[in-house]
Amino acid sequence: MNQRPLTKAALVSTLFILQSALAETTSSTAISPAVSPLPDPTGSLIRILGAFVLVIGIFFGGVWCFRNWQRITIHRGRTPKLNVLETRSLGGRHAVYVVGYEQERFLIASSPNGVNLLSHLPAAAENEPAADAKNAPNPSFAEALKQVLKGK
Repeated sequence: MNQRPLTKAALVSTLFILQSALAETTSSTAISPAVSPLPDPTGSLIRILGAFVLVIGIFFGGVWCFRNWQRITIHRGRTPKLNVLETRSLGGRHAVYVVGYEQERFLIASSPNGVNLLSHLPAAAENEPAADAKNAPNPSFAEALKQVLKGK
């Protein structure tokens, strides 16, 4: 290959062309020297706090649902079949319960040693009081308990 040395005039014209091309590209993409002011942080702070409150609310709502899921599932139009109709404390950690399941009723005793079935009570009529209860005055709980224990 045969190379020719660059003349001074060719070198100056090449540099002039490169300088003018560089000036055209930088002038069209030049960044303005004016600095834009920083945005107001109040809006961002309100958004962050709102998101935080929303996340905490969802968390506590989930905890409440997890702890109370039984209440939510029971109240779907079904009435519970098992109910504690009446409770009497006998002192200390002893108690007597009247428990109803559908139309059946049971007298149950609770103590530190466990739970015992004392007696099967007469079935309750649906939406109607017992026939002998209309005529006789209601006995006290102690009298009813004595009657049940005598019948055992």
